[in-house]
Amino acid sequence: MIRKYTCKNGLRIVLEEIPTVRSVAIGIWIGTGSRNETKQNNGVSHFLEHMFFKGTKTKSAREIAESFDSIGGQVNAFTSKEYTCYYAKVLDNHADYALHTLSDMFFNSTFVEDEMTKEKNVVYEEIKMYEDTPDDIVHDLLSKAVYEEHPLGYPILGTEETLHSFNQDKLKQYMYDMYTPDQVVVSVAGNVDESFIKEVENLFGSFEGGKGPEEREKPAFHYNKLARKKDTEQAHLCLGFNGLQIGHSDIYNLIVLNNVLGGSMSSRLFQEVREQRGLAYSVFSYHSAYEDSGMVTIYGGTGANQLDQLFETMDTTLQELKRDGITSKELTNSKEQLKGNLMLSLESTNSRMSRNGKNELLLKRHRTLDEIVEEIDGVTMERVNQLAIDIFTDDYALSLISPDGKLPEKMKK
Repeated sequence: MIRKYTCKNGLRIVLEEIPTVRSVAIGIWIGTGSRNETKQNNGVSHFLEHMFFKGTKTKSAREIAESFDSIGGQVNAFTSKEYTCYYAKVLDNHADYALHTLSDMFFNSTFVEDEMTKEKNVVYEEIKMYEDTPDDIVHDLLSKAVYEEHPLGYPILGTEETLHSFNQDKLKQYMYDMYTPDQVVVSVAGNVDESFIKEVENLFGSFEGGKGPEEREKPAFHYNKLARKKDTEQAHLCLGFNGLQIGHSDIYNLIVLNNVLGGSMSSRLFQEVREQRGLAYSVFSYHSAYEDSGMVTIYGGTGANQLDQLFETMDTTLQELKRDGITSKELTNSKEQLKGNLMLSLESTNSRMSRNGKNELLLKRHRTLDEIVEEIDGVTMERVNQLAIDIFTDDYALSLISPDGKLPEKMKK
């Protein structure tokens, strides 16, 4: 059972008690990410996430790391387009200690200049590592093609130029403005009881913040086609189609559609591109859902001399899907796969903490397992087929990273 509690300052606590396990996962979710940034401070959400591990008023960076290692726990964080999360997973008898350490990082990080200088170098290296991974940066290039100057098109890591401009004052100001109580959810899952809510409230229930994130501007979906030249062995290709926002009534129909297209090893793209034609090692599709928009992405990587074949095979697969629809077997298999993935994820306290935290932060509601299964079972062939026609139009965005950086003629249409 999921218990929800709202503190006087507006911060929300979500707790799921699981007495059959010996672990506890705790996550601090904040409703701000690269989408809330400007061109001048792009990357600040991600850099702030790094700096939370670099020392507080009472602990050095090394002592923070040792504090979790010494209890056999795990601590980490990540930044996305629309939210940031700091989380830990520990044995149940260390839950209080983990919570206090996370709150110390959250409230008492010092952002001293020496540590900032070192961490900037770490992030510079992270950006370089990312640049050396063309099958990653081609997705960022697609976001730029689709969203242009809208913040959803910004890279989460920022740039070397913006990183260089960050200082202690800028980090503290951004945190004060964006980490407001109404934008924070503390999600807990594992072997703790309801009294743990009081522990969280004692630590997080009284802080105040600044103005909070401004109202987000809904992005337009652009159908640009961008190519970059890079000295790579493969050509990396992404196609982008206008998708659905978080919480859309058709979201499970789209998840089934994506599964059939390129979301699994039995999907049409995987079978046709990899198994039948041997054109790629990696080929897949996925859907990114944001607060007010979404995108379906198809990715494939192949030798530059086979790029035309890869594109044609993707296009043919989409045309057949629109013309003939999915089969009853694909519908059944996809539903069962989704339900299986859902059930298996429930065995992890981390997964439950993440699911509850995201649901509270982004949707402000929680559905039972039976309700979710009912939604999956309610997916119909007719609706999935109509979505395929609606989404996979002749208009699409495209990004390409290849040795010559040139778009083949047939991709320019």
